[in-house]
Amino acid sequence: MGEWIGVAIALISSSLGGSAAAITRYLAGNTDPITLAILRWGIGFCCVLPAALLMKAQWPKRADWPAVAALGFCFFGVFFVLYNIAMTFTTAARASLALATLPLHTMVVGALLGIEPLTKRKSIGVCIAVLGVAAALATGLSAAPAGAWRGELIMTGAVLCMAFYNVWSRPFIQRSSALGFLTVGMGTGAAALILVGALTGSVASLGQFGTPQWIAGLYLGVAGGALAFILWVLALERASPTRVANTMTVNPVAAGLLATQLVGEPITLNLIVGLVAVFAGIWIATSENRKP
Repeated sequence: MGEWIGVAIALISSSLGGSAAAITRYLAGNTDPITLAILRWGIGFCCVLPAALLMKAQWPKRADWPAVAALGFCFFGVFFVLYNIAMTFTTAARASLALATLPLHTMVVGALLGIEPLTKRKSIGVCIAVLGVAAALATGLSAAPAGAWRGELIMTGAVLCMAFYNVWSRPFIQRSSALGFLTVGMGTGAAALILVGALTGSVASLGQFGTPQWIAGLYLGVAGGALAFILWVLALERASPTRVANTMTVNPVAAGLLATQLVGEPITLNLIVGLVAVFAGIWIATSENRKP
């Protein structure tokens, strides 16, 4: 039952992440990838820190802080800068489909590190989901923006950062708390981004935002940043990394639906067919019965 609760929480988180992808695509034409990351995680950290203090979250042990900070830098810093770069080349739905290869990356990383063994049913489910993604991207390439493959390739490579974050996070969360772990990692990533942004002029570019951009930015930070990742680490606390990661395949649904309204991106038949395969993969991988 605990695993299913974790999967349900992760589904909500992934849906919020999908809507954040559409918002990122909307803002991508007005600013640079570092500014977008500063906006998301600066606002996100300002929401997460008070919540952690009010709820008296248990902080990571002193010996764990360097590793937790490194994970936060790689994920909230490196991964999301690459994520934002990818969004400048392709549509929100296609980028989110590339992001949906996360289960395969997480499964392989978990197996290589000896943290989560592979099972036949789990492997079949993840492979069906990823093949659905690959088929959807390949068959819709002619209708994609010019150079879209660059964005999808960058996104697929960036997903490796998130896979390691998923697999390595759980022991640190279990030794502290989901909220304490998230706050330290997000704070590290936000601080690094602000430092880089101050040196490159990315922070100053926020002054050029109008009211619509600030509304979108606040949603990105509060819902797509703080709330989505509080739910994500809560899910990792309750379910295995691969099962949590497999919910990322609902990300393109939310991204595609919102992007049609914000930037007029069409939802094509090949994306729908790919998503059917993705949902089948989720069901197969998460419905495996454990042996007593």
